[in-house]
Amino acid sequence: MIERYTLPEMGKIWTESAKYQTWLEVELAACEANFELGNIPQDAIQQIRQKASFNKKRIYEIEAEVKHDVIAFLTSVNEHVGDAGRYIHVGMTSSDVLDTGLALQLKESTKLLIEEIDKLEKAIRSKAKEHKSTVMIGRSHAIHGEPITFGFKLAGWLAETIRNRKRLENLLKEIAIGQISGAMGTYANTDPEIERIACNHLNLIPDTASTQIISRDRHASYVQILALVGSSLDRFATEIRNLQRTDVLEVEESFTKGQKGSSAMPHKRNPIRSERVSGLSRVLRSYVVAALENVALWHERDISHSSIERMMLPDTSITLHFMLREMTNIIQELGVYSKNMLKNVNIYGGVIFSQRVLLALVEKGLTREKAYELVQKHAHNAWNNESGNFKSSLREDEEIKNLIKADELDLCFSADIHQANLKTIWNRLEI
Repeated sequence: MIERYTLPEMGKIWTESAKYQTWLEVELAACEANFELGNIPQDAIQQIRQKASFNKKRIYEIEAEVKHDVIAFLTSVNEHVGDAGRYIHVGMTSSDVLDTGLALQLKESTKLLIEEIDKLEKAIRSKAKEHKSTVMIGRSHAIHGEPITFGFKLAGWLAETIRNRKRLENLLKEIAIGQISGAMGTYANTDPEIERIACNHLNLIPDTASTQIISRDRHASYVQILALVGSSLDRFATEIRNLQRTDVLEVEESFTKGQKGSSAMPHKRNPIRSERVSGLSRVLRSYVVAALENVALWHERDISHSSIERMMLPDTSITLHFMLREMTNIIQELGVYSKNMLKNVNIYGGVIFSQRVLLALVEKGLTREKAYELVQKHAHNAWNNESGNFKSSLREDEEIKNLIKADELDLCFSADIHQANLKTIWNRLEI
């Protein structure tokens, strides 16, 4: 087996040197396959193994003349190998090298993304466990609804992150596809066994039916899944931004010593990292249309996809990798203000417990319509009055007093019932 060229950081995977290295790996794997099939003599394969290399500067010089990157690369390699170079690239076409080498880059990128999403999952799980019982208000239409817990909110993020990890795992299989099928993909000048053996050396799966290229639906899937993961991060970031609003202030990004929030207003503490994640998610989504446009190529191939992929695939890979790291750190260092959460739950005398009061009145014999009208009146009076208090207003209503005892009314204002069945969520997610 050929030793894999491993790269520790996402950015390094997408350097020109790394690209040429993957091309060399593909050429060497094809040579090894030809050797195993008896098409290359022992002395030649030894020479190829020992001397095969490239000079990036020299590739650029040759490409400036020939206007063909793969030919320039092969010329540089042959300058290192010498006479045995005649056995390199036999029966192959440029796309065999380009697309199979690209598969190696995409595979390594996906592995790094999985590593980072694992860290994010761990951070969210830890924070969710810590705040399983931290009561806060749930909101719909950005309006107070009923009590939840911050751990419950994070449980939704955790479940989504787990789904995204599975998507990346499936993507790893989908994108790790190679081809050495020659011009038009018909194997006219290369034995299909060469493709099978070479892909085995590279830990790739041979494409089922390539043309002269690997079909771009695979690459479109890569970009779409990365954009989808980025959109999840955008959802988390947007929620943090909303919860950090001054008039809410239930969570807050960490603010380090010496950090400044505004050049003009010294009091400012802004959710800049969450805003950064939201902004970058737009970059990821912007590439989705381009990736889909690349699927429809002319006949067995054209290269209209090539120019955009040289920008799109490094950009999406590096951007999501950064976003995952950023969000993990945001979650780990997130300030959670449970007192503010509780204060917001009880605003206007606990109007958010209106449903429990409604149900209690129905149980006492009122029609739902009558009970709704009665409760809504007191809720809106409290809501529209700066000093309004829903619970106090209910206690003063003679009709309600005759139906519900004081201790029964108090039970309606307990958040415990809203947590009673959350163990179902905790068990599902093993929190």
